[in-house]
Amino acid sequence: MPIPFSNIVKNLPASTPFVGPETLQRQSGKTFLARIGANESAFGISPLAIEAMQRAIAESNYYGDPESYELREALAEKHSVDIDEICVDAGIDSLLGLTVRMLLEPGQTVVTSHGAYPTLNYHVAGFGAELVTVPYTDCHEDPDTLIEATVAHNARLVYLANPDNPMGTWHSAAKISEMIEQLPTGCVLVLDEAYIEFAEQPIAPPIDTSNAQVIRYRTFSKAYGMAGQRVGYVIANKELITGFNKIRNHFGINRIAQQGALASLQDQKFIADVRTAVSQARTKVTAFVNGHQLNALPSSTNFVAVDLGSTQKAKAMIAELNKRRVFMRMPGVEPLSRYIRVGLGTPKEHEVFTTEFDAAIKLLT
Repeated sequence: MPIPFSNIVKNLPASTPFVGPETLQRQSGKTFLARIGANESAFGISPLAIEAMQRAIAESNYYGDPESYELREALAEKHSVDIDEICVDAGIDSLLGLTVRMLLEPGQTVVTSHGAYPTLNYHVAGFGAELVTVPYTDCHEDPDTLIEATVAHNARLVYLANPDNPMGTWHSAAKISEMIEQLPTGCVLVLDEAYIEFAEQPIAPPIDTSNAQVIRYRTFSKAYGMAGQRVGYVIANKELITGFNKIRNHFGINRIAQQGALASLQDQKFIADVRTAVSQARTKVTAFVNGHQLNALPSSTNFVAVDLGSTQKAKAMIAELNKRRVFMRMPGVEPLSRYIRVGLGTPKEHEVFTTEFDAAIKLLT
């Protein structure tokens, strides 16, 4: 008997947005010495979070709080919003899927940048919506072109990450505010701020939850170092949060993750230390690649995009580094794919990266 897949699933390719480092390790039979390709934090998690999570293990026979009430309460205080203007779920990836399901009918349009974070595209295809892409401008997502395409295609959603993944670039708070003001009626801005804690200047516009055309996405996966626990949240108008609550998996966050995130949120000294370590690592990576007469883009994230000059050379470098047990990724579409994305690792990982890069680049020149 044939499997009765829906028409949407029947027509989807059998692919996922990312190949994980674990998959590559299984294929090669070798463990990576420098895992600097997935934008994870190399600097661990808060000691307060570790203690809270260890205590929570003994309560793992219980479900997590389906409302994530204490965590939402702390987040609401941090951002000076109402608790009913926060929704917590299993990372930004899950929240992007909920957003598409909540706001789109099959056939409706989403606008994004060609080469921007691919998980949104994955969800758009999975729910039968249509994707329209616009090019980057000078390695930046282009708010003006995104708005033009949104108007031209009557889009229901428009996506922008600030700071950007995969290029690490950013726009000022004033530019994002201008984009918000230009949103056409009926369109919602998906404003992905996963890397916002790494920005060394204020680039986040003021949070205005009275505006139901903007959803802000934040995470504990990056600066807080909790990628493996899958905790993300959105800040939005109460009516939008009600929509999320209608369709989310109410037991999607486990107790250990909830307690870890809550404790981590209270350890701002740890976050300050991580920001300092990331800033120092950015400087080291930039100086190193400049020493090879290569250009590194200024970054407000925990990675640096390095220009190898061509897609062919970037692909060859990624393959060679992976062979040398350095896990690295690169943007997937031209012209961004002339870059490789160097994650900011520990001092030991940086040493491994520089040693293997020095050897690899000799083979490619």
